[in-house]
Amino acid sequence: MNRGVMLKSARELLPVTLLLGLIAMGIEAVLAYVLPTFSRQFSAQMMRVEFIRNIIKAMLGTDLAEGLGPELFVSIPWVHPVLLAVIWAHAIICCTRVPAGEIDRGTIDVLLGLPVSRWRLYISDSLVCLLSAVAMFVCALAGNTMGISRVQNVNHAPFASVLVVVANLMALYLAVGATAWFFSSLSDRRGRAMGVVFVIVVASFLLNYLAQFWEPAQQLAPFGILRYYRPLFILRNGDWPTRDLAILLTSAAVLWTAGGVIFSRRDLSTL
Repeated sequence: MNRGVMLKSARELLPVTLLLGLIAMGIEAVLAYVLPTFSRQFSAQMMRVEFIRNIIKAMLGTDLAEGLGPELFVSIPWVHPVLLAVIWAHAIICCTRVPAGEIDRGTIDVLLGLPVSRWRLYISDSLVCLLSAVAMFVCALAGNTMGISRVQNVNHAPFASVLVVVANLMALYLAVGATAWFFSSLSDRRGRAMGVVFVIVVASFLLNYLAQFWEPAQQLAPFGILRYYRPLFILRNGDWPTRDLAILLTSAAVLWTAGGVIFSRRDLSTL
């Protein structure tokens, strides 16, 4: 690790982390309060509208056969598309900076001119990205805690189970971030790398939705990352999703390592 690289990365990531962290906090606070408070009204609407039921099924990974229990309304804030969009935006923005962002800005020569190896540059920047992600997740958790604390006459999910949900979401973040690092290491343009990862995560969301009622999509569902993030089951059972975590973290490790290998060996002298 290199202190100079880490300070540079921290300065560049601070504004976007603060902005998206506050947005995530606000989203969690509002949803964590509104959904359990008005659960009866929402339940009646969801049961009548098939489209909404399919969206809920896609987000939660369940067919709602067990009914709309209190755990459902506690878990929705953690799978809401707006929150996922904020989480994915942070991952894509942070993890496409090196090397694609530096190449795009014409500063890659300055970065490579530092007296450190490319692997140390890669690891240093990755560590700062990870710390910024942790900061944003703390903001989201704080917002969720503030929102749910205002709800009256509702059984609150154990805080330990909520932490397991956050850990699962963090693993999802790392999988998306590692994908961004991988394509960043292949690309000369940051916008191109960001676009590819954006298409991948949107396709994964659509695949998760289509799998609820289209058989060909069901067969492809294991290739979608949202298949391995199901907070409703965690809040209902209180168990660690070890299989889902293993798949997400293994995918993240493989893609991040592949990105580092490509970056360390790629000829950037002519760019």
